[in-house]
Amino acid sequence: MSYVRSRILIASILAAQAAGTATAAAQSAGTSAERILAHITFLADDAREGRGVGTAGLDSAAQYIASRFMEIGLERATPHGFLQRFTISPTAPAAAHSGIGGAAVANVVGIHPGSGNLKNQAVVVGAHYDHLGYGGFGSLEPDSVPVIHNGADDNASGTAVLIEVARLLQSRSADNVRSLVFVAFTAEESGLIGSDYYVKNPVIPNDSTFAMLNMDMVGYVTENRLTAFGAKTAKEFDALLDSINASYGFQLSALGDGYGRSDQQSFFVQKIPVLHFFTGTHENYHRPTDDTEYINADGAARVASLVADLTWKLATRNEPLSFVDAEPPTMTASGGYGAYLGSIPDMSESPDGVRLTGVRAGSPAAAAGIRAGDIIIKIGEFDVSDLYEMTDALRSHKPGDAVTILVRRDGEVLELLATLGKRGA
Repeated sequence: MSYVRSRILIASILAAQAAGTATAAAQSAGTSAERILAHITFLADDAREGRGVGTAGLDSAAQYIASRFMEIGLERATPHGFLQRFTISPTAPAAAHSGIGGAAVANVVGIHPGSGNLKNQAVVVGAHYDHLGYGGFGSLEPDSVPVIHNGADDNASGTAVLIEVARLLQSRSADNVRSLVFVAFTAEESGLIGSDYYVKNPVIPNDSTFAMLNMDMVGYVTENRLTAFGAKTAKEFDALLDSINASYGFQLSALGDGYGRSDQQSFFVQKIPVLHFFTGTHENYHRPTDDTEYINADGAARVASLVADLTWKLATRNEPLSFVDAEPPTMTASGGYGAYLGSIPDMSESPDGVRLTGVRAGSPAAAAGIRAGDIIIKIGEFDVSDLYEMTDALRSHKPGDAVTILVRRDGEVLELLATLGKRGA
């Protein structure tokens, strides 16, 4: 889509919104590119207040996505509708610097039911719909406060593509097909809080979830480039991606494990194969200038079509995927400098310690017998009540130190011995 054409369409959509007919504008647009641009224009409008946690704009965005899911014909995921409501814990690490503890938020979840002997399994397709609100923490222009950060690419683009993928797939059927679960996650920018809540409260159990596909920042297709992170989380992904992409001709880079600062990580630590589609960073990333006018809607539409085809391929696949855990990474999710443990903290709460959503494969934590679900309460002589105290404890030790780590597991306190490693080793 040309820049001029994009500007004309944006102007028409804004005029429709002013007349109170934004929904009609989104529905009447004839092509995938026009629909996607209509969704982004609504989600990235100043009226959404940057979709920050605690804003009325974030609530408005959730209602908009729920309405689109309903119009497409998806089924509701909860007895209360499409919104999976929850409250952010005051002990969430993000609450310490952003004041979001106690905020009422919601994932938006819709289901395309499966059929046959695969119907009780799921393929999850997701994207986060929140952004940075009025700036501050997370902004790359931290002095621009309060200035609305609209997040057209991050991640109104992924949310719009999510809606379009759901629309493209709603008319497809097969005798044996997995259920498709479409999730717009909240509070990703605050530490993957929405996706963390979902995997703790899944619509279809995690052990019956076949794969998860995530779209985060897919609105800046340039030079025909597309990246699929997480391609190494299943042995079959490389061949599947090549097969699907043969019809699209993207310059596709397929690489990496399932870790990373987006919602696929919450699923990967549950041992679910994941892919994160991404079209690259740019000068507007996490800045107030991330606006709709820079979106490549035609490129985003091609991404939507590719993701839809891949989703259907996975949903109807009879053969299993071979999950591949990650090799030890160069950094831990616990942050900061110091010795390396390899823990993956739960960013949604700190229950008088640091709860873990997982540990890195081959890490000192794994060797010590530390597991997902454990709550670290002490490292050496240092009490640990939250992530910041844990970071301080690790900074106070050197690689090679053997330390006693106390964890609370199923109501019991266990004493485990870990030999800390070196970051980047």
